[in-house]
Amino acid sequence: MIGTAKIIAQTANAKVIQLIVQLTNLRLSNFRNYEEANLEFPSKITCLVGLNGSGKTSLLEAIHYLSSTRSFLGVPDNQLLRYGASYFSVQGSFSMTDNCHEVACQVQPGVKKIFSINGKEYEKLSEHVGRFPVVVIAPTDIDLVRDGSETRRKFFDSIISQVDTAYLNRLVTYNKVLKQRNSLLTLFAERKFQDLQLLQSYDEQLVNTGVPIADRRKQFIQEFKPFFDAAYSFVAGGEEGAAVNYHTAVANADYVQALERSLQRDLALQRTHVGIHRDDFEFKFAHGELKKLGSQGQQKSFLVALKLAQLEWLNRYKGFYSILLVDDIMDKLDDVRMKHVLERVSSHQTGQLFITDAAVDRASTLFKHLQSEYDIFNVNRGVISR
Repeated sequence: MIGTAKIIAQTANAKVIQLIVQLTNLRLSNFRNYEEANLEFPSKITCLVGLNGSGKTSLLEAIHYLSSTRSFLGVPDNQLLRYGASYFSVQGSFSMTDNCHEVACQVQPGVKKIFSINGKEYEKLSEHVGRFPVVVIAPTDIDLVRDGSETRRKFFDSIISQVDTAYLNRLVTYNKVLKQRNSLLTLFAERKFQDLQLLQSYDEQLVNTGVPIADRRKQFIQEFKPFFDAAYSFVAGGEEGAAVNYHTAVANADYVQALERSLQRDLALQRTHVGIHRDDFEFKFAHGELKKLGSQGQQKSFLVALKLAQLEWLNRYKGFYSILLVDDIMDKLDDVRMKHVLERVSSHQTGQLFITDAAVDRASTLFKHLQSEYDIFNVNRGVISR
């Protein structure tokens, strides 16, 4: 465990971890390239091996979908539908000690997405978010470094939302009001009239939801820091430190005035330029900004540490070990660091692990030295065998 005692002491809402959530089976219909699939996962570690394009990542994507109601690749639902099919479904069983929960979803284009647990349909998809959290380490994580601030906001918002329903609800409300305010600005330009009193009512709603969101993000970064520091030291082998910094222009005292100062610009460009939707999370390492000055190896180490810290933070907040999905990173880290990471995520003080690799021999060699039970599945164009 990475500095566990120190981390718990610095996290006010941390819980003692006593439980492990495990996905015991997964059933797919018309998901990606799988017409039908039924898999059992009796071991703590499951390795999916196969050539690129064989369907390994799709299985991780299905697990993530069942947990979070969306793809971790950010693709819309209609792109998850197998070619020629009219619907897809994903079902699975999550066990926690003696309790087992059956989760199922069915998606049909043009029809409301259905998610249920133990046969009872959720009224809102947000009710399911965070119930069985998963963390993903994948090649697409590099987008967190290379893309703009929106990608980083979505990432950290998704973490906080898994433990804070009030935060998620405020975020949904804020984005809805923001969209309505922007539509109103466009309407003003098209009809060449302005109703500033009406606009002010939207400003008040942005302030009322935006300030608590900014405050929660600040609190999160403070909580997250010891987890990230410990994870980065572990992954980077004791190299100089790194940091995640949160930048916001939102403060309770001047948010209203900031909106007023930005009014003419907002009217001219028909967009809201002040608010938590403009915040950013900055990635720094010993030599400066990671995006500009970090090597590929340093960026990869930073991102793996970020995800391990996310996993540890969620575990402590939830009070149980969450599921980790690791997609195709064995080629991205050197052998020594990869061995350390695998030892870390497969220890007795972690939860269930799903990992993909393109090389069968490499996977077998790496896992046979671990002290945990594991299964290896061969995946070949949607056909799975052991």
